[in-house]
Amino acid sequence: MRAVRYHEYGGGDVLGVDEVDRPSPDADEVLVEMRAASVNPVDVMFRSGEYGDVPLPSIPGGDGAGVVAEVGEGVERFAVGDRVFASGMDRAEGGTCAEYAAITETKLAHLPEDVSFEGGAAIANVGATAWTALEEVAGIQAGDRVLIHGGAGGVGHAAVQIASASGAEVIATAGSETARERVRELGADTVLDYDSDTLAEDVLAASDGESVETVLDHRLQAYLELDLEVLTENGQLVCLMGNIPDASGVPFYTKEITVQALRMDNHPVRAPKLRRLVRLMERDELTPVVADTYDFEDIAQAQQDVLVGGYVGKLVVTP
Repeated sequence: MRAVRYHEYGGGDVLGVDEVDRPSPDADEVLVEMRAASVNPVDVMFRSGEYGDVPLPSIPGGDGAGVVAEVGEGVERFAVGDRVFASGMDRAEGGTCAEYAAITETKLAHLPEDVSFEGGAAIANVGATAWTALEEVAGIQAGDRVLIHGGAGGVGHAAVQIASASGAEVIATAGSETARERVRELGADTVLDYDSDTLAEDVLAASDGESVETVLDHRLQAYLELDLEVLTENGQLVCLMGNIPDASGVPFYTKEITVQALRMDNHPVRAPKLRRLVRLMERDELTPVVADTYDFEDIAQAQQDVLVGGYVGKLVVTP
């Protein structure tokens, strides 16, 4: 089978398409004929050697969608021919940027018939992350005000829809007017320019002068001070990546703000989260957005583009 691989750490030039043996599923695995895989910034971190414990050669891709080709003897939920999508492929398992991937049953769910394989790949990791952050960690409730930084991004575009479906009032940020309009279409009540010099004031104005109960942030180095300013007493700040920067600590104590750093590696069982996403998609409350699709041979360009941003939703590669 064909698979994208890199044999050493480095830039995009280390990526290539190789002929490799088709894997066989273990007892608890499903062999999926991959039709699409998403591109995530963490793929670049693995490839560059920033996360140096990746076994080489390595196949990139932590999520994807396809058709079940074979099932292990212990698999009960899936049968040959099922349409599925997957999230949380471990760096040691082998990724989804291949014609076939053996995936543990706990990382799979059935893909609705009216959702494309590209859409399934696009929503798997980011949807599971957004669900975990908002529903499991923050526990948002109907009527809460939620600030989502980067509402046009991968996690952001899923988070906007999940928060809206939960009955929360959603305030999001995005870079361009085109992106802001698309984020409004996805369900945000207010979308602000994240480059605004008065962003904190804009957030408070959008919430009628009141504070927000939850902030979902992936750039704490840039927004921690703002987050603390706009959060209410006993508010929750969920950080998706990066370290929590130094701060005076005063707002944490005076407002009793809770800060939670979310690392999805600590959530290896993804099937229940994916099934929650399925319910939302079936109710038309969650729509994957595919910004662009690339061939395997163009994976280096896709990984470059995922870092540049400037698009709404996700980038996807297909065999």
